[in-house]
Amino acid sequence: TPIRAPLANSHIERQNGSTRRKCLDWILVFGRQHLERVLSEWFDHYNEERPHRALNLKPPIARSDPVTSTGAVECRSRLGGLLRGYHLKPALATA
Repeated sequence: TPIRAPLANSHIERQNGSTRRKCLDWILVFGRQHLERVLSEWFDHYNEERPHRALNLKPPIARSDPVTSTGAVECRSRLGGLLRGYHLKPALATA
């Protein structure tokens, strides 16, 4: 892509903006290792848990197991509560 041409690669510019607004603006980063850990958690959340409207509210990396609509819901908190993902608890097998 050309230098200083943000419209030439709009997809990555959208990702950079989302990462900055939704993650990095809320966290005080203390060095490179901390930044890498924060970004790793953010990208895991973004690709595996966060619903995307263009994908009918499914994450880009969708789970292959079917989701049932009954059961208790549990919350998975990341980055000190900044990111939250909600999942159904697995049902106990009855014998």
